[in-house]
Amino acid sequence: MIYANSPQILVLGAGIAGLAAAQQLRAQGFKVTVLEARNRIGGRIYTSRSWTGVPVDLGASWIHGDKNNPITKLADQIKAHRIATSYDSAKLYIAPELKKLGVTSTNESKVANLVTKALTQAEQQEQDVSLRQAVDLVLPNPLPTSLKAQVDFYLNSKYEQEYSGSARELSAHTMEDNEEFDGADVLFPQGYDQIISYLAQGLTIKTSQVIKKVEYTNQGVKVSTQNNTYTADYALVTLPLGVLKRNTVQFSPPLPAAKQQAIKRLGMGLLNKVFFRFDKVFWPKNIDWHEYLSPQAGRWVEWVSFAKTGAPILLGFNAADRARELEKWSDQAIIDDGMQVLREMFGNSIPQPVATQITRWAQDPYAYGSYSFNAVGSTNQDRKALASTVAGRLLWAGEATSSLYPGTVHGAYLSGVEAAKRLKKPL
Repeated sequence: MIYANSPQILVLGAGIAGLAAAQQLRAQGFKVTVLEARNRIGGRIYTSRSWTGVPVDLGASWIHGDKNNPITKLADQIKAHRIATSYDSAKLYIAPELKKLGVTSTNESKVANLVTKALTQAEQQEQDVSLRQAVDLVLPNPLPTSLKAQVDFYLNSKYEQEYSGSARELSAHTMEDNEEFDGADVLFPQGYDQIISYLAQGLTIKTSQVIKKVEYTNQGVKVSTQNNTYTADYALVTLPLGVLKRNTVQFSPPLPAAKQQAIKRLGMGLLNKVFFRFDKVFWPKNIDWHEYLSPQAGRWVEWVSFAKTGAPILLGFNAADRARELEKWSDQAIIDDGMQVLREMFGNSIPQPVATQITRWAQDPYAYGSYSFNAVGSTNQDRKALASTVAGRLLWAGEATSSLYPGTVHGAYLSGVEAAKRLKKPL
């Protein structure tokens, strides 16, 4: 029950962490107002509906591990249709330059053993190093072109695509520190925004409110946007790590040193998407993942097919360093490069796409990246510091604050619920 004298709380950000927190706080009896910089809700969950009848998710796509996952529970409540994809349903395509060298596979077993050895050695050292530094120490010198391509493929597909950070930045010490849910990875053919719309029901949400300053005292908080000022008893901050790193929001007084250090040490990664829509499916319909082994590190390594959803769409991913490089290119240059690879994979006779959609998350001023990762020198203690309450007035949530499930929708959702529960129910 919300009374006239119920405490007021401002939730900063209408991504899934903010919406989850807002619903939990409302259930606890708080007056809740959600402030969102964009003209839409959802944050890094963003379903584009520019193609009639074919929604595509430009941000988060999957429930990763659908057993006992809180997002599964939400999807069940609204009876959202889901389709499973499997990494076991994969086919490899090898670039012509490597075929000429006699390369026939990713050599996964050998490369995996090398990387395991590298990480084991790195963990025994007191000083943290990057994944790339650790691996370079166990590679033969000189390194054959074929093995270099296979190592680059493995690091990109297993780590850079997963964590969104560059192998040159990912911490070798903390690579296995996160938890996962069991079960399948499932897509929403009708869009992830179904979950967002459901969570937003009944909430007071003010969009196009770009936060400039957050002031807090023992008595309460004041949040200034580009055109308004809001006061409340508390604020719950769900701003993406990329935004916090840019210092585009001023905190007064400044945040505690431990929180500032956590923001500085953790990495903000990048995973971009290019959707290629065709008139018809010309690739194997029963294969989910189409993988490309190239002498160029990170070049269009992972493709996912939407054929099983009934859409003639291939989605190409670019992660970390490669993604940052491509963000500088024109749309046409990106499309041409992708099509060159697709022709090497499926033959020169394949048609041009009828439409494309391209993401540039690093240029998004309300994200500055895709999701967080543990950079060299950072640990999950930094995530706990980021999640900690400041002065009893500023609470924190978001995927970067999750020490169990960082970089995931379910991690963001759970962080919002947990942060809300830190506030006692009003009397």
